[in-house]
Amino acid sequence: MKGVTSLGAVLCAAAFLALACVEPPPAPPPPPGVGERLPYVIGVTDQLQVNVWKNPELSARVVVRPDGMVSVPLLDDVQAEGLTAEELKEVVTEALSEYITNPDVTVIVIGMNSNTVAIMGGVVRNGEIPLQKETRVLDALARAGGFTTWAKKSQVKVLRQTPTGLVEYRFDYDAYLSGKEPESNIVLEAGDTVVVPD
Repeated sequence: MKGVTSLGAVLCAAAFLALACVEPPPAPPPPPGVGERLPYVIGVTDQLQVNVWKNPELSARVVVRPDGMVSVPLLDDVQAEGLTAEELKEVVTEALSEYITNPDVTVIVIGMNSNTVAIMGGVVRNGEIPLQKETRVLDALARAGGFTTWAKKSQVKVLRQTPTGLVEYRFDYDAYLSGKEPESNIVLEAGDTVVVPD
C-alpha cells in the first residue's frame, strides 16, 4: 500500500511539474501607432509607376518580375525587390544621371500584390490574401468567406515567423464578439499564416 501511495505522489508531482512548464500563449502584439509602421518593401508581382518629370518617354508602369527586376526605359533591368519606393527612386535617379541632367524621379507602388497572408483550414476559401491595407484576423476570415460548418472558431491560430522563432497567437472568435478579448484581433503581417482547425 505504501508503494502505491508513493507512486501516486510521484505521478501527481510529475503532472504538476508538466502543467507548470506549459507556457501560456504569448500576449497579442500591440497595434502599430501613428508613424510606427515600417515603410513598404517592394516585392515580386507588385505594380509600380516610375515617373521622370519632363521626360514622359522615360516614365513607365512596370510589374516586378519573378527575378525581382523591373524594366525601366533607357536603363533596362533595375533591381526593385527588397527596396522601398524611396530607395528605388534613388537607384533610378542615380542611374539616369548618366544620361540626363538632374532627373526628378518619383516611384509609386500602385499595386501591392506581394505582401500576403495565408489562410487555411475551416474557412470557405483557403489560399492567400493580399495585404493591400491594414488587415486584422477578423478581416482575413471575412475575405476567406467565413467559417465552414465544423470550424473550431475558438481555436484560430496566427503563426508568425520572428527573428527568435515561430510565434503562435490565439484568436477566439466567440470571445472576441462578446467583448472579452478585443486585443486578440491583431493586425496581420506579411508572411503570417491563419489556421482555423476543423
